[in-house]
Amino acid sequence: MKQNAWIAGVGMTHFGKHMDRGLKSLAGEAITAAVADAGIGLKDVQAAWMGNAAAAVITGQVCVPGQMALRELGVGRIPVVNVENACATAATAFQQACTMVSAGLYDVVLACGAEKLYHPDKLKTFSVFSGAVDVEAMDRVVSGIARRIEALGAPIDTAGAGTTRSLFMDIYAIWALSHMQRYGTTREQFAMVSAKNSVHGSLNPKAQYRDVITVADVLAAREVSWPLTLPMCSPIGDGAAAAIIVSERKARELGMRRAIRVEASQLSSGWDFAEGEESVAEGSVRALYEATGIGAPDIDCIELHDASAPSELMYYEYLGLCAKGEGGRFVQEGHSRLGGSKPVNTSGGLMRKGHPIGATGLAQIVELTEQLRGEAGARQVVGAKVALAENGGGYIGTDAAAMVLTLLSR
Repeated sequence: MKQNAWIAGVGMTHFGKHMDRGLKSLAGEAITAAVADAGIGLKDVQAAWMGNAAAAVITGQVCVPGQMALRELGVGRIPVVNVENACATAATAFQQACTMVSAGLYDVVLACGAEKLYHPDKLKTFSVFSGAVDVEAMDRVVSGIARRIEALGAPIDTAGAGTTRSLFMDIYAIWALSHMQRYGTTREQFAMVSAKNSVHGSLNPKAQYRDVITVADVLAAREVSWPLTLPMCSPIGDGAAAAIIVSERKARELGMRRAIRVEASQLSSGWDFAEGEESVAEGSVRALYEATGIGAPDIDCIELHDASAPSELMYYEYLGLCAKGEGGRFVQEGHSRLGGSKPVNTSGGLMRKGHPIGATGLAQIVELTEQLRGEAGARQVVGAKVALAENGGGYIGTDAAAMVLTLLSR
């Protein structure tokens, strides 16, 4: 969990629709940028953790996507580990790379996440998300979602799950409805999350969507799964992001001025928790704060997994930015926007920056590294010194399948 590693360089592509580009092209752009940013050469990289979640379905590339992308750059010989962990794929690659450096096994390593989700056959794309649950119990999963939606008094349309929308949007709808009933959270407050992130995304040249939308725009948009509208849901996308992680010795050799310290990076998986017990999010956050001595009051900016607007609002609470049930008020009072007390998703988040699932976690690291260096331009959080990333993926039972939390500092 605690790490002794440093980020020496980062790079990423523009996120969006890249129908004319393959994984090699996207990964190559991000890796080349990260290596240049670190001031090293590809020959200096001693090992690589390469993340991808969907290539087997979308492009047919199986088994060796990491080696394939690196060989295109002329990189061979070194250990290459292919990582797949649902939407937490890239964050897992980063966590594993940091751990190996912290263990003293390497001085210079690469973590990269690359993804293509756009495909002429949308059913192929949706099947990627449907595969991030227990497919051997798919009938039980779908019927369980329907029962929970019905119990919450919302309209049921399970026919579209996995065919006209991601199955996960129905899961996020359940989260939203539960929060609304338990705490009085409103659709308008969920819409405020989307509108806020659109402002942040408009300032990010790498974001998939850069137009600014209002709360009224969000509420008037096409319904996806009640109470969610389209702008409350993250889009699919193509793209790649990468980081060069080095030991403290190597960081000193390269010059510490722009190096960002990895205080902790923690990988957890969900469990079957009983009513009133901690979820993977709550347990992981508590463990991270206890291990580092860093808490929510110390954090200056956050990139979190806003696969839907309700996800972001609920993670305000899980991360301790506000008390349980107060996420709606937190966004309404402007705390999570640039200039607020705890700016969240200054990149635009998954909803505006985009969500190429195998690259998302490292895109968060890229954003926070730029924030801590003071290089985020118009979206800069003034004086940022400590940052947190949260990246979750998959869904089993009633909990996320995988979660990575990372604390960075300068």
